[in-house]
Amino acid sequence: MDSLISLDQQLFLALNGFHSEGWDEVMYWATNKYTWIPLYLALLVFIARTTGKSAVYILLTVIAAVGLADFIASGLMKPYFMRPRPCHDPLIGHLVHTISGCGGRFGFSSSHASTSFGLATSVYLLVRPAHNAVWLLFLWALVYSYSRVYAGVHYPGDILAGALAGILAGGICTGIYSFFFKNRKIVH
Repeated sequence: MDSLISLDQQLFLALNGFHSEGWDEVMYWATNKYTWIPLYLALLVFIARTTGKSAVYILLTVIAAVGLADFIASGLMKPYFMRPRPCHDPLIGHLVHTISGCGGRFGFSSSHASTSFGLATSVYLLVRPAHNAVWLLFLWALVYSYSRVYAGVHYPGDILAGALAGILAGGICTGIYSFFFKNRKIVH
């Protein structure tokens, strides 16, 4: 386990070390959850227009996936593992480049990663028949998650665990949706 933690720290320092004033500005906005409100609104309109009467159930499923992903990351994993964020880590904290503060004490796993991958997974599984480009949400989730490493508040392992929690939550919630609405046509 110590070798995994050491590898995670080394990878973090390498990724976090690639910073500049220009990228600091880009990543400041990329890591801010409010930056993405237009994306969420566009997604809401897209789902409403492409899924018709199923839209309410699909949106509730997506919200459930995001909520479950956040609960897994913040409600279960962070208090259980209590792994300090890199910027709070006594061994490497002085080497960490941050762009907007350090956040809470614990970082394993990343809620940003879990919720973004939960959203991407659930929308992909539910709406893909309507539009093949929904896979781009995974690219967004990856950029959004990486911005947390750049910002100095998460290790790559935190991101990986959060992404897996989000994918799991998205799969569980869409599985429940499919069980209850297996005869409901998703795309109209």
